[in-house]
Amino acid sequence: MDESISLNTFQGDFSTMWKLGIREPLWHMTWDWWWWLVMFDDPEGQRWGKQLMVLWSTKDNDRVEVNGTPWQPKGRPGVDGDGGMVIDGMVCAWWFDGQRMHEPYIKRTCNMVAMADDHPAWPVSVKEISKGQGGGAVVPLLPDDLSMGLQSDKGSFWLNLQGDKQAVENGAPASMQLSLTPWNPAMSVARPSTATYAASMGYDILRVHGTRVSGQIDGDDVTGTAYFQKVCVQAPSPPWYWGVLHFEDGSYMDWFLPHLSPTMTARNPRPWKKRDIQHIALSQGGLFHDAKHQRTERFARVKVEKTVSHRLEGGHGQNPGAPLPRFNVHMWNGRTSIKLTVEAVDRAHWHFDQPTRGGLWSHLTYNEYPLDVTRLEIVDEFGRRTRQDYGWARGNAEHAWGVLH
Repeated sequence: MDESISLNTFQGDFSTMWKLGIREPLWHMTWDWWWWLVMFDDPEGQRWGKQLMVLWSTKDNDRVEVNGTPWQPKGRPGVDGDGGMVIDGMVCAWWFDGQRMHEPYIKRTCNMVAMADDHPAWPVSVKEISKGQGGGAVVPLLPDDLSMGLQSDKGSFWLNLQGDKQAVENGAPASMQLSLTPWNPAMSVARPSTATYAASMGYDILRVHGTRVSGQIDGDDVTGTAYFQKVCVQAPSPPWYWGVLHFEDGSYMDWFLPHLSPTMTARNPRPWKKRDIQHIALSQGGLFHDAKHQRTERFARVKVEKTVSHRLEGGHGQNPGAPLPRFNVHMWNGRTSIKLTVEAVDRAHWHFDQPTRGGLWSHLTYNEYPLDVTRLEIVDEFGRRTRQDYGWARGNAEHAWGVLH
């Protein structure tokens, strides 16, 4: 995580990066996606910067509605003899310009091709000298370029997007061409995690905690940082709190708190409900890559409190004028305590409805909030640090409710 250490390539095992079906799929349960959160510098704008979220997704389902759009995936991904896949999926994205949320920025159902760079159909290039080490791409089969991939030498990812017509007419960018390169050794490494529950349910996740970002948005040069995860989940997901922060000095922080709550039965999109004040944690987890002291702290004790902030959802949102949330987070272990307050400055809202047994429908509301870090206190054996000890700090928080099954 030392900023003085320069990485030329992403580290770790990317061998599962372009593979799906690692575990036997479960009907109505299996859900796969590649997901980027990009946080851009905004030198002349707000301290929380600008943000982009984009995902390429497929689901083992005959029907699911995404923000009211019917999506009917046709069968499981087709796999050829060389491991290349054709996927019936969706590409979805939102764009936050520092002032307002544009959602959906992209929402398209389409076939996609996903393959590693050792596939015979991979374009030939004399520069590619290390095929089969994790390079590859997912490419929607659309007239527009909405592709994402990792170069064969693992020196950079690319991400190309073109916004939906309506979003562009409302002020969102028409196009993005981004390069995502290694940041530091703690963040720019593939980190797999997996768990298996009863009846073959479980998850497989591959994360990259941080990258640097450069490129162009509508022809203008941009810089920033990004977070990535590739996920396969095949289990009903209870409500959860999650958040991630990047810091100017190269530090990283996240928290995760899946929980039981009265919000499991919630079916409306309002960003604040009285029943939000109650939850029982199913597990607790937090992580801090501390650039100053060159160490990684893990936390098994995490508390998240959601309260009402003074900020309101804008007129473009799902519930104009509704209060946005504030999250108070406390994480601690035997030597370090972290307390922080983050406030949502806007909201991206996605709701999923899926038919289930007996003609009923299950529901999941998934919210992402660009954050303003208003308070930070880190206490360890070296002393106390506060928000003033850091330059910029940017991130995103999630709160989901309902249960999709």
